[in-house]
Amino acid sequence: MADKRDMTVMVTGGAGYIGSHAVLALLDAGYDVVVVDNLVTGFSWAVDERATLIECAIEDEGRVRAAIRGHHVQAIMHFAGSVVVPESVTDPLKYYRNNTAASRSLIESAVTEGVPHFIFSSTAATYGTPDTETVSETSPTVPINPYGMSKLMTEAMLRDVAAAHPMNYAALRYFNVAGADPQGRSGQSTAGATHLIKVAVEAATGKRDSVAIFGTDFDTPDGTGVRDYIHVSDLAAAHVAALALLIAEPGRSHTLNAGYGRGFSVNEVLDAVDRVTNVQVVRNPQGRRAGDPAALISDNSAILKTLDWTPARDDLDLIVADALAWERKLSERA
Repeated sequence: MADKRDMTVMVTGGAGYIGSHAVLALLDAGYDVVVVDNLVTGFSWAVDERATLIECAIEDEGRVRAAIRGHHVQAIMHFAGSVVVPESVTDPLKYYRNNTAASRSLIESAVTEGVPHFIFSSTAATYGTPDTETVSETSPTVPINPYGMSKLMTEAMLRDVAAAHPMNYAALRYFNVAGADPQGRSGQSTAGATHLIKVAVEAATGKRDSVAIFGTDFDTPDGTGVRDYIHVSDLAAAHVAALALLIAEPGRSHTLNAGYGRGFSVNEVLDAVDRVTNVQVVRNPQGRRAGDPAALISDNSAILKTLDWTPARDDLDLIVADALAWERKLSERA
């Protein structure tokens, strides 16, 4: 296996929420890191100073390929893209441009420059509305929104490219990512974020008047949507573990669910926020959003079996506490 000290990983979208945590995890594990980010939604200050930041779009093939050559990149972790499900319904072409077409450019750059390993930030939205309470990697992939379809199309490209070229890949299908780096080095910082826990801690710290609950009539125990929440630092650690596996087994690729295997309803999450913050956030029931399934929970047995990875922060109150600490730190920055 290659020595980490001799391996450089390119992280696209590394100035964003999940990407910046992956950068930290890679650096902490001993890899060299070069970040490619256009800073449209990311922040240069979120990139750890140990990494090299190149401000450009991933579809700028000339600059991306020059960076791969110049930094001797041997693996790419691809986080860059658009991530808001309701927006994908109203502006689908944006998602097929930013997520699918741009990913195609990046993959071609990787193939042209001979990058052997590729890790892709996919999503549980590829499953659409499942017929079962939990979904496994073999469950039908029938996205109900352009966001999920744009990611599934990229998975298909990677599968075909890996069959035709000397590249292996891991596609990690995220469930709901939340929390922040326990050391306070990064967190969810995007203005107008739609992630429930981020919105809730903003409300608890006085940055919002209330928390909208989109749908109270789902076929779930309390009528609100149920999701599988995974701590962002655990997710970042899973990426590092996936990279280690790709290096160790260059002929194999993997598609894996990244979740904890249990779900919490919107009301249960808000109850946790109330407990942790000792503030009762105002709940504002509204109608369902387009493209939202009632429940989405991972069967995470494959990732636990396949990767050398064990979740370290699988606790809803802990996730909320880390998100709250980051929100307070953001308030100090302002």
